Amino acid sequence: MHRFSLKLILLILTLAFTKAKVQAQTCVGSLGDPVVSETFGAGTNPGSALPDGVTNMLFTPYCPNDGSYTIVNSTDFFDGGNCHPNTWQSVTHDHTGDPNGYMMMINASYNPSVFFTKTTPAVLCQNTTYEFSAYILNMIKVNDAIEPDIEFSIETVDGQVLKQYDTNAIPPSQSANDWVRKSFFFTTLSNTSQVVLKMINNAPGGNGNDLLIDDINFRACGPVIQTGFTSIGSTQPQNQCVGQTVSYTIKTKISDGYTNPQKQWQVNKNDGHGWVDIAGQTGDDYSFTISDNDLDVYQYRIAAAEGSNINSPNCRVFSEPLSVTVNAYPVVPDIAPLVGCEGETLTLSASGGVAFEWSGPGITAANKNQNPIVISPITAANAGTYSIAVTSAAGCTTTKSTTLTVNPKPVITVNTPTATICKGGFATISVTAANVKSYSWTPVTGLSDPTIANPVASPADTTTYKVIVTTNGGCADSAKVTVNVLPRPIANAGGGKKIFEGQSTTLNATASSADTYYWTPTTGLDNPNALRPVASPTDDITYTLHASSSYNCGMDTSSVFVKVYHKIVIPNSFSPNADGQNDFWNIEALETYPQSVTTVFNRYGQQVFKSTGYAKPWKGTYNGARLPGGTYYYVIDLKIGSPKLTGWVLIVN
Repeated sequence: MHRFSLKLILLILTLAFTKAKVQAQTCVGSLGDPVVSETFGAGTNPGSALPDGVTNMLFTPYCPNDGSYTIVNSTDFFDGGNCHPNTWQSVTHDHTGDPNGYMMMINASYNPSVFFTKTTPAVLCQNTTYEFSAYILNMIKVNDAIEPDIEFSIETVDGQVLKQYDTNAIPPSQSANDWVRKSFFFTTLSNTSQVVLKMINNAPGGNGNDLLIDDINFRACGPVIQTGFTSIGSTQPQNQCVGQTVSYTIKTKISDGYTNPQKQWQVNKNDGHGWVDIAGQTGDDYSFTISDNDLDVYQYRIAAAEGSNINSPNCRVFSEPLSVTVNAYPVVPDIAPLVGCEGETLTLSASGGVAFEWSGPGITAANKNQNPIVISPITAANAGTYSIAVTSAAGCTTTKSTTLTVNPKPVITVNTPTATICKGGFATISVTAANVKSYSWTPVTGLSDPTIANPVASPADTTTYKVIVTTNGGCADSAKVTVNVLPRPIANAGGGKKIFEGQSTTLNATASSADTYYWTPTTGLDNPNALRPVASPTDDITYTLHASSSYNCGMDTSSVFVKVYHKIVIPNSFSPNADGQNDFWNIEALETYPQSVTTVFNRYGQQVFKSTGYAKPWKGTYNGARLPGGTYYYVIDLKIGSPKLTGWVLIVN
């Protein structure tokens, strides 16, 4: 690669063409198989040089410079990397994608010249139109380089030009897959059986004009050939199944183009022999029958040529193939027998195809083509044999069958739907069912055995138990039993009471889970059968509350003490003169207050008497001596939380 120079620019300008250039062409009719094909072979890098006389360029096994070429399957083998990595595309396979397929890599000469000349084998037919095609890739990936411009020339061996075609400039490639197919047509002369192909580099070398060329083909081109199964245009591939016998008729129609068109039907059985003429089948129609027990693909086409040229494979053109495929039946795994229980959901499933059709007791028009198919809930009427027709994409069908057994759910009789016990008591709960395999009660709290039909239940609180009954057939159902737990009565007679003699008090009792009450003893109670009676005892007394319920969950008792304080009567005078009358200060009922404190003071505030309790009445003395008559003042503290009693007392001598 070299940089531009003014000299090169002038050279490019002086080499401009003035002759007419043929534009790219495509066969609008039918093509034959390649008659001449130059693929440059395949193998490891680098390939061998072209035969002598084919090119005037220098062969190199390395990255080619201006005026040289090489044969490679990749541009990346040079010194472990891409050739000219900054400017050339990295191409790792030929245009067909074959990583071993060779390509001709060209770094063009500075001067435009003929760089490829090759004479075809003598395989061409006279007076026949051929398509020439080749694939070219501009390896340059930048936009300021010289673009390849190739002129193809088809000539007779004596130098007569049959067709010239100029590719015009081929733009830089955007990727390694930017192969450009160039094609045109030429017609052989009456004495032509081989031609000379020349490739001329119209652009100078230097900065650019680097290319790959691959797959040079010559193929016959003829009129449009139409075909079809039964009718023209019905070209959809046909399918049949292994072992089937199917008859087909294929038809053809050739458009104008041949003066004396001749035809020959061919078959390719994909057995390694390729396309083979079918003896005697040279008409517009061909009928045949396929009965095959092996997987196979049959392809049919018709060859056409001008007159006797039909006898030369190199002169023929061909229709697009029609195909018949012998397909295998879908492989459908066996479906295991199914067992279900009434009320459950059942799923039927098959695999191995693209279309499904079920039949059986639980199948309806709405669900027969579903897969998987869900039946819910299943009943005894759904039991029986089910079949599935599984069809492949090719239309081959395999049938499988299975059976469904529907077992009944257990019929559970609840013998004790509800039981009532007192707290701490127990009750037997039970159910009955036929053909039972197991019982399972939940919760297990308070049950003697959760795996039997009739456990003893002694829950601490009201509980609903659920039992699941499973039959020997594996079907289950459930039922419930509730055990109501009634609490035992709780009595509370309330706090103790204190009253003075002659007073009354209400017993503040409470009771829970009870509706019947009575008190003992009944002394002083206004209603001994009331929960809160009014008590008017005359002396200290203990009352006991008896509480019970109408649902017979026992009795509870609680007691309360009522303290009765007697009335104190304080006289305001006495005469301690030893005459036997009123000699003592007798305070009535004070002795019933053993903790009381009685204190007496003279008018000067001097204490003259003090007593705890009042077991012995005061005799009007102080330190054993009689006190003078007069008024004295007292304070009596009963020590029961009541106000102190105060007043005066007169001693009369």
